[in-house]
Amino acid sequence: MAADEFLLAQPGRVIFGAGSVSRVPDEVASLGAERVLLVVSGSALAAGRRIAAGLGHRLAATWHETAQHVPEELAESARWRANTVRADAIVSVGGGSATGLAKAIAVDVRVPIVAVPTTYAGSEVTPVYGITGTRKTTARDPAALPRVVVYDARLTVGLSPRSTAASGLNAVAHAVEARYSAGANPVTDLFAVAAVRRLSTALPGAVADPADLTARGDALVGAYLAGLSFAGAGSALHHRICHVLGGDYGLVHADVHSALLPYTIGALEPFATAELAPIATTLHATDAATGLYDLVIALGAPLGLDAIGLPRDELDEATRRCAAAVADLTHPTTVREPAVRALLADAYAGKRPRPPR
Repeated sequence: MAADEFLLAQPGRVIFGAGSVSRVPDEVASLGAERVLLVVSGSALAAGRRIAAGLGHRLAATWHETAQHVPEELAESARWRANTVRADAIVSVGGGSATGLAKAIAVDVRVPIVAVPTTYAGSEVTPVYGITGTRKTTARDPAALPRVVVYDARLTVGLSPRSTAASGLNAVAHAVEARYSAGANPVTDLFAVAAVRRLSTALPGAVADPADLTARGDALVGAYLAGLSFAGAGSALHHRICHVLGGDYGLVHADVHSALLPYTIGALEPFATAELAPIATTLHATDAATGLYDLVIALGAPLGLDAIGLPRDELDEATRRCAAAVADLTHPTTVREPAVRALLADAYAGKRPRPPR
């Protein structure tokens, strides 16, 4: 798919506002759906119960089992359930695990998704989905793009400061990658910089005061903009490596982004200085990598692969797997195994990135 086609990848309707979760049943009705499969993560049970009550006779079944990186067996079980109840729509409530499972179902049974995110990842506005078997694989499919997204800041209040920070940095990673990936274009460039500006301003407030609905609402807007930029520009080195480390080693997805982002950007910045300069400016830093490092520190988010549980004795094998995953990338530069090893070594130690030369 060409980059200009990615620009069309956005939900049909996007709704923002505290309390907007109450509008989900009407949005489902507007799609003409009569048999909804409700996918609810464990962190969003209260919101799930409220939506279930509002759906009334339109609720065909509720699915509570979700998992990071969408294990293949889980996807198959959920698809079987969707087919069994003859679902004609999916409502997902929760973080990336719920959204990801809804996408995996939708690409198989070809029904629309109404997404109600409770974190800041931004995957709810992309057509990208992933499933993990022996390895995590990702793909694009229009059916994976939710038809409606409902952002309600009140649903994010229960996030811990650590989860708020890591989730928000996942969204930041979407935006930063969109600046240098091969599909970047003037529109995605604007979305990306606006997303980093909004997120870097809102996240400190959301971390400091979990009840700050203004900060949390602004962070959701930032996540939305980041998702749009990523949907348009596509993934590159950072996400390729994150998917290997998260999928193969069972690491928390948002934590991998937080722990790794300053180092992937540090490795690439000498080859994408112009593309990443607006990120550095937005973060009030001399370069993007150190600006991102300082943001991670300020938010108290996980920093370094040691901190998120990657065993040291796996570094050599992780290097081989990550190098294989990025071997076909040539933009903004080709990255070979020695460079990946240096990147992961720095990221493991959590050292301050070296200024670009």
